[in-house]
Amino acid sequence: MIGVLLFIISLILLVITGPVGFLYGVFYSLIKGGISGLGEYLLKIAVSIDQLGNVMMQHLLNLLWIRKGGYPFGNRDETISSALGRNKKLGMLTGFGKGIDKFLDTIDPNHSLNSIDYYVEPSPKIIDKLAWVVVENKRLLCVRSKGKELFYIPGGKREKGESDLMALSREILEELQVILKPSSFSFLGNFEAQADGRPKGILVRLRCYESNYNGTLQPASEIAEMQWLEYNEREKVSKAGQLVFDFLRNQGRL
Repeated sequence: MIGVLLFIISLILLVITGPVGFLYGVFYSLIKGGISGLGEYLLKIAVSIDQLGNVMMQHLLNLLWIRKGGYPFGNRDETISSALGRNKKLGMLTGFGKGIDKFLDTIDPNHSLNSIDYYVEPSPKIIDKLAWVVVENKRLLCVRSKGKELFYIPGGKREKGESDLMALSREILEELQVILKPSSFSFLGNFEAQADGRPKGILVRLRCYESNYNGTLQPASEIAEMQWLEYNEREKVSKAGQLVFDFLRNQGRL
């Protein structure tokens, strides 16, 4: 009942105040930033409309655009284009979905794929993890947990209130007994793929960083072993980890 009431209130406020707020926003953006400022303002509105559409049309889009087991539309913080791009990467688009994606690409090349990185908030369908990328002698440092077969890039999940630097530093100290140097901390990229051992449509996102460190690398805590893996050994790691291998290979680092 509360959901229905809040929907009615928000709809009334939008109808009454929306036009006034929009006109004021147009003039304000033009005065402060010119055509560029107006473009930025309108783009924000377009993204918000896209997010609204992702919720409003979620059931229809899930039926028509993706195959069973795909990444579902409907996250209120995500755009339709972002969800479309994720399903494109997973190979879960229907013929109709592929047609829509192709049409968008004619307007803006790689539109759906480029839209993925605009959305970084976690959701029930995305397992958000941090990873520490260390390359030496054309090999990437990987670890394996006790009782597991696949290796993964060292790192883990944030705890409430932690920054990426704080969380990754804590995880690496626990796993490998070394201290990351904050001054050398640098972002490498985001990599998403189907989560291993999870139902289809559940993704894992690796937010990867590089950093120098103090100490000697030594497996600890739940880590059974660590290995320096070459590119041709990438099948030993998770699907998301393999994307990192491919990225580093394209950079000529592996």
